[in-house]
Amino acid sequence: MSKSWHNFWYASFDPAGFITVDKPPVALWFMVICVKIFGLHGWSIVLSSVLFGIGSVYLIYKMVKPTFGPLTARIAAFFMTITPIVVADSRTNNMDATLVFFLLLAGWVLQRAVRKRRGWLVLVSFALVGVAFNIKMLQAYMVLPAMYLYYWVASRQNWKRVLTQTVLATLALAVVSLSWPLAVDSTSKSTHPYIGSSSTNSVLNLAFGYNGTQRLFGQTTGTGGTFSGMGTKASGKTKTGAPTGGTKQGGMKKPAGGAPTGQAKPTSGMKKGTTNGGKPSGKSLSSMPRTTKGRPTGMKGGAGQGGNGIFNVGTAGVTRLFQTALRRQISWFLPLALFGMVAAYLAAYDRKKKWWQTNRKQQDVLYWAGWLIPVGAFFSVANFFHPYYTIMLAPPLAVLAALAITSGLKKATSKRDDKRARWLRYLLFMGLGTTACLQSYYVWAYYPWLSLVILILTAVALVMVTLIPAKERLSLTLGVGFLCLAPGFWALTSTISGESAAVPTTGLGTGTVNTQLIKYLKQHNGKSTTYLFATTDSNTAAPYIIKTGQAVMMIGGYNGTDNAISLKKFKQLVKDGKVKYFYISSHTNNNAIVKWVKKYGTKVSASAYGGTSSQTKGVGAMGSTNATLYRLSASK
Repeated sequence: MSKSWHNFWYASFDPAGFITVDKPPVALWFMVICVKIFGLHGWSIVLSSVLFGIGSVYLIYKMVKPTFGPLTARIAAFFMTITPIVVADSRTNNMDATLVFFLLLAGWVLQRAVRKRRGWLVLVSFALVGVAFNIKMLQAYMVLPAMYLYYWVASRQNWKRVLTQTVLATLALAVVSLSWPLAVDSTSKSTHPYIGSSSTNSVLNLAFGYNGTQRLFGQTTGTGGTFSGMGTKASGKTKTGAPTGGTKQGGMKKPAGGAPTGQAKPTSGMKKGTTNGGKPSGKSLSSMPRTTKGRPTGMKGGAGQGGNGIFNVGTAGVTRLFQTALRRQISWFLPLALFGMVAAYLAAYDRKKKWWQTNRKQQDVLYWAGWLIPVGAFFSVANFFHPYYTIMLAPPLAVLAALAITSGLKKATSKRDDKRARWLRYLLFMGLGTTACLQSYYVWAYYPWLSLVILILTAVALVMVTLIPAKERLSLTLGVGFLCLAPGFWALTSTISGESAAVPTTGLGTGTVNTQLIKYLKQHNGKSTTYLFATTDSNTAAPYIIKTGQAVMMIGGYNGTDNAISLKKFKQLVKDGKVKYFYISSHTNNNAIVKWVKKYGTKVSASAYGGTSSQTKGVGAMGSTNATLYRLSASK
């Protein structure tokens, strides 16, 4: 994308503009800008994600402070900061940290629109969600229930004005959302790269299919089936041709110390011949806090255990967020947030008003609840997503958990309020106690002693609150501090280990390059050859594009199953001398091109390009693969 405006606009995966990344371009544009300013390095690619992650913490503070005061705002910002999946995501070039920032920015603008009675700001806020759509498509729309609900209950204008503004805001949302997809789809398919992971070479098909309804109901394109670990009975039995891990990358022009990457998600800090910052690839360092020389040990269960780790999201149902695959990434403060949702609304209740007449604090509580409940429900029932997508839950969890604490500190101003104050205190105690118990359960598989520490110290703090009322704030501070020990440490592990994985919760192999293969191909490819070699999937191609700066054709896009090129067109490229070698290195569907290559291609001796006689493991592919290089003949 940094090599030409054409590649930049279309979010091209490769320098030749053959196929696109399987996401919209906005988040990638920020990465390209950083690369153009600072050059191609692991840190420059993830710099924008880091900045947006920090910006999200700031926006949490800005949104909470005007209504609930600086103490609640600081606690909420701190909880957001130490949420493990937030840290893990913000260290990578995934789109999610950027997405969350723009969604929070949209919420902050809507908040100001309501309080200042500025109709045009309402349009801006929904337009920002449209920008977020062009970051990660329908995932951005998860906050719309919260925004519509908040605007209707919080606006102080008459209902006709509110209805008019809602319609106009929705139009602004639609226009901004569809601007890039329609611009791309309206051009001739022959003039733009194939739209990766779509089934019809269409951005709209990608948005509402692979990146849309299939996330909820399960995949039918792009992978050839449903992955195991998706929470369906069939998932454990379905065999697919999909690879099992890897990265995504955006097609830059220089190597960053041999940093292996994949389609749209390069990895920082790599060293040649290694993965994950010089460490052997394996399970996610961000999800396994016990470390020895930067690597986790003593793992018992967790995401990635059995099945396809990057798709292991537990079993669908109301308890999914508490299950092994997700709980240590996002659910540390979930019980406290649920109690906080009730406590904060109750604390703001005005007896002088009708039950449907809400005040400013209740309206803000409804906004965060309107974000948490639908998004939590989606992740509880959805069939296809990665664990790191749950960063979407981090903002409402952080705010509502903070509200649980400060609502419990509310003092009775009259005898009539004394009963409510006691109930708020009970809710706080139940929230802290339940959270302590669940956190102890979460960490037991790693550190049994830490489980006991959390339980005992939290219990001591709660007893101190009861027995020493004069030291109430100090006791509660200690109690909350004890509950921050485990998630705070989990959040630090990705930093301590130098982790910047493509899928932060699992950290499966990101691929390395075979330098002898590069040398062989450069010696035997002619000057007229466009592609260093062709292969099946982007995860195999990405490290070689980064290392050499040359184009590598991946006929099947990210998963190796896209119909990006027909056999007829591929044979013509071979005949014209544009493609002379095909490298089969990942388990993919045996499509017509692969069959043709195996039938008519000439196997190159493995010793000639540094392979083995039978199998090469992890060479630019996802997992263990059969790696074979074929020389293609123009006469076949």
